[in-house]
Amino acid sequence: MVCTSYPKESIDARLEGQERIGRGGGGSGIGQATATRFLEEGCTVCVLDRSAEARERVATELPALSGVIDADVSNFEQVQAAVGEAIERMGSIDVVINNAGISIRHDFLDITPEEWDEVLGVNLKGVFQVAQAAARHMVARGSGVILNTASTGGSTGYPHYADYNASKGGVIALTQSLALELAPVVRVNAVSPGFVLTPMQRAEYSDAMLDAVNRKIPFGRHARPEEIAALFAFLASEDAGFATGHVYVMDGAETTGGLCSQWTHE
Repeated sequence: MVCTSYPKESIDARLEGQERIGRGGGGSGIGQATATRFLEEGCTVCVLDRSAEARERVATELPALSGVIDADVSNFEQVQAAVGEAIERMGSIDVVINNAGISIRHDFLDITPEEWDEVLGVNLKGVFQVAQAAARHMVARGSGVILNTASTGGSTGYPHYADYNASKGGVIALTQSLALELAPVVRVNAVSPGFVLTPMQRAEYSDAMLDAVNRKIPFGRHARPEEIAALFAFLASEDAGFATGHVYVMDGAETTGGLCSQWTHE
């Protein structure tokens, strides 16, 4: 979870009034890039991550952070404590960005119940728990923004990631449901990236696999985490004040060209 405070006297007022932002999975990849972007926008930022290594690294690389909180988003008690700590540190939470996520490359017939529960626990249950805790606070204070990280896999499907795709499809439906229930007090949107060159992606794909993916994307490359972070920054800002209930795809036109189907027999 990332918490940020944006100074109203700043020249760039896109995030004016969004004083405190919380996000899950802030220790690496898209999460760290987003924390960095909000710091650059003049915000005060806290991040949440369950990995001690990730927390230590992000605290070292981003010394301006107001807090690095230890919590597993799949654990209800830890989420409640983390959100409470963020509110205590920040005084409030204006925006929460759910980015904690895991994936396991395996065939559908090989998925174990334990693997299914682990992936859905972080990617979907975690989003629900953080969003609910933050939303209760936001509704009570009269405003807020919730931004969730979905995936093009949640709307198109990819082989070898049935559990991950199911979790991200759930995030899309949850985002739309929350937007309807929480309007007009809280805005809720999702960002749906295609392939992003994150540490998680790099660990799962060989160089040859990455090259094969790049050839199927019209832009010829993976997205950079900083590009996803920029979209989060816009959706958190007052410039997006009428945007809610939508899923914003950033995939280099991969799904537009129907290129996902090329994975079917690979």
